[in-house]
Amino acid sequence: MALKSLFPTLVKEAAIGTDSLRAELEAVCWLLEDEDTAGNDWCDEQGYDGYTSYASLDDLPERFPEFAALKELLDDQAAAFAKELHWDMGGFHLELDALWVNILGEGGSHSGHIHPGSVISGTYYVAVPDGAGTLKMEDPRLTFMMGAPQPEDDAPEAARRFVYLEPKEGHALFWESWLRHEVMPNRSEDPRVSISFNYALVRD
Repeated sequence: MALKSLFPTLVKEAAIGTDSLRAELEAVCWLLEDEDTAGNDWCDEQGYDGYTSYASLDDLPERFPEFAALKELLDDQAAAFAKELHWDMGGFHLELDALWVNILGEGGSHSGHIHPGSVISGTYYVAVPDGAGTLKMEDPRLTFMMGAPQPEDDAPEAARRFVYLEPKEGHALFWESWLRHEVMPNRSEDPRVSISFNYALVRD
């Protein structure tokens, strides 16, 4: 009797832009970390181990041409991902509705979460030092498994409960926004710099 693989969870990886764009984005990220007083105040209040523009700036593509260039590239990849997911987009389109900078210092992490209100989420990796935190993906069926045994130690990736993805500089990862994920602690003394994003489904 044949086995079928049903209800796959897709994660897309894509090289984005050029090394020069990545370097330009890194410079702007550090500029924001230095000048975004509201963002730094929010990070201090929340105990965020580093800097994020998540709660302070919502118009980075309008402020900086480097982010506008990144948006254009992400838009193309998000549209391609929607096709790979076999979504019927009749009457709708994807719209980037959030884009924010994350800088995590040594030991910095981000606990497990999803992205409500959007349909595709992801992260573009600007600076990934050796030992930078991996992206931990959780099997979305985990809470329904009841008494199922744990997978064998050598189980293939598709059969594991958690998968740890290694970020790569100049690459972006895309996933559906309901997929629970977590940033593991940065084990490097050097900062881990990334740009996260959300796409919403908007009626034409």
